Amino acid sequence: MKSKLFLIGATIILLIIAVFIEKEYSLATWQLLLVYLIPYLLIGHETLGEAAEGIAKGDMFNENFLMAIATIGALCIGFFPGSDTEFPEAVFVMLFYQVGELFEGYAEGKSRDSISHLMNIRPDVANVERNGKVESVSPEDVKIGETIVIRPGEKVPLDGIVVEGSSALNTVALTGESMPRDLNEGDTIMSGCINLSGVVRVRTTKSFGESTVSKIISLVESADKNKSKSEAFITRFARVYTPIVVFAAIALAVIPPFLAATGIVGEGTFGENFPLWLNRALIFLVVSCPCALVISVPLTFFGGIGGASRNGILIKGSNYMDALAKVGTVVFDKTGTLTHGEFAVAAVHADTSCPDHSSHDADNVHIGEYSDKEKILLHLAAHAEHFTTHPIGAALRTAFPQEATDGCEVTNVEEIAGQGIRAKVNGKVVCVGNKKMMESIGAQWHDCNQVGTIIHVAIDGKYAGHIVINDTHKGGSAHAIRELKELGVEKTVMLTGDRREVGEDVAHKLGLDECRAELLPTDKVSHVEQLLKTKPAGKTLAYVGDGINDAPVLKRADVGIAMGGLGSDAAIEAADVVLMDDDPRKIDLAVKIARRTIHIAHENVIFAIGVKVAVLILATIGLGTMWMAVFADVGVTVLAVLNAMRSLGKNRLFYR
Repeated sequence: MKSKLFLIGATIILLIIAVFIEKEYSLATWQLLLVYLIPYLLIGHETLGEAAEGIAKGDMFNENFLMAIATIGALCIGFFPGSDTEFPEAVFVMLFYQVGELFEGYAEGKSRDSISHLMNIRPDVANVERNGKVESVSPEDVKIGETIVIRPGEKVPLDGIVVEGSSALNTVALTGESMPRDLNEGDTIMSGCINLSGVVRVRTTKSFGESTVSKIISLVESADKNKSKSEAFITRFARVYTPIVVFAAIALAVIPPFLAATGIVGEGTFGENFPLWLNRALIFLVVSCPCALVISVPLTFFGGIGGASRNGILIKGSNYMDALAKVGTVVFDKTGTLTHGEFAVAAVHADTSCPDHSSHDADNVHIGEYSDKEKILLHLAAHAEHFTTHPIGAALRTAFPQEATDGCEVTNVEEIAGQGIRAKVNGKVVCVGNKKMMESIGAQWHDCNQVGTIIHVAIDGKYAGHIVINDTHKGGSAHAIRELKELGVEKTVMLTGDRREVGEDVAHKLGLDECRAELLPTDKVSHVEQLLKTKPAGKTLAYVGDGINDAPVLKRADVGIAMGGLGSDAAIEAADVVLMDDDPRKIDLAVKIARRTIHIAHENVIFAIGVKVAVLILATIGLGTMWMAVFADVGVTVLAVLNAMRSLGKNRLFYR
């Protein structure tokens, strides 16, 4: 970049000196050529060299060849009888071409920076505990199951589970999330994040090659291999277009003078008319150079991928931009995608006939907005489930965090197969389980109108109420679906293997159009096949999932979107787009980025072709000048590149 700036600056100075010499001294044409050759060769030697290399390899029809032949022709035209010299124009064409290259390099550098910041998440060292000592080794040398130590300020080298310590985690490089995440014992930790505060010990669960950071870097490195339809068209267009332009310019230089010499059209000899039409042909060549299209369209898509990555969205190729921009149907998995995939207490309903057993019990419970009776119910149920490893027991203990520290006495714990758990808590016999348990002890239970797993509770043989356990929605799920509909998505569908009443309840609360429940993985593929057949013409279908069982559907959809934070490796591999922070709200942002990128690419194509056609017509009828040609080529290229850089925006508001 600096060397090119120096060349451009030196060329401008030498060009000013050359123009001054031309005006102040009466030099012969060949002497003026020597003066102008100095700045011309200084700024154009790379382009001339690449043009010669292309000719030697048999690939001569490229923008370097067009620039070389047009500028060499401009240098030579002054030697024809009756023709004015165009030495300054030749230098200016090459100078502005290099200015265009400078802007292209800057824009591409910005695009690459927005993606390559992910490369900086690659850790260099892992501190692993071996034989009672901490050794610094390469992350590739750490085996699954070994314990690593991560100190404040260090990058997390491998995926694992925290076995000791707590800290705050900077995940911005992976997810785009600026707020640090709290990290505690038992939490999953992803490689590529930065440990901000405390020292933590982590048991590794993946090798370095399979870890999050390696997969992300692999995805980024391969992102530009899959070209969009627009890019592929521009590449094919340039290969066909360039030789046509060269031969058309030759025809424009030769045929009109020939027709004039034979008396068919015009008058004068071939030699008298040739300089005029050669000049027009050279203008035609400069104008026709497809730089603006060849450079700006791929750069636009590359910038779009970079802008997405800065928002925690990895798009595996610009071809998926096309599919995202045309999404008309979005199909969701439920568990882990729209919901957290973890049991949690959704409601506590105390039986009104159940007496308050102790004000002490209620005073000890500082949770939620529950009534005293509901607090007691949750308090005793969590204690009864103290020793169980069942997810329901974990949900009850999570809802009552004081369970492990409030000093209550729990004895005579008994697990009754197929019914639940009975225990004595502070002298009270507490039964926690299903309706079979309530019937076995003669408690008069009643059902609940809420959807979920109902856990009944009896205290000293009397029915005390029930607790509703359910999978909780992700905070952004309803927002994501609402935003997709505002973007024009015509149908939102949820496919789940969960019970029908659970699936329909989630679909209703989140505002989905359809729900199909109790499905096996093969059933999901069949339903997606049906939706693909009935989708609107010109629209695509996106599937959003996170589990191993979603991999086949992610592959089958027009565009597969995987939750990358907690999603399975199979889902991430099968998907075309990966959301690094599992936030459903990033789905609509991905669509907005894709649509904006496609829109900018179309703007560049229309603008470049429009200006070039106008100047080509003017050049053909003799109204065009070399300065117009310079603008139509280099000027349009610079403006198109600057426009392409708009696709790099990071702020969510930028895409509205």
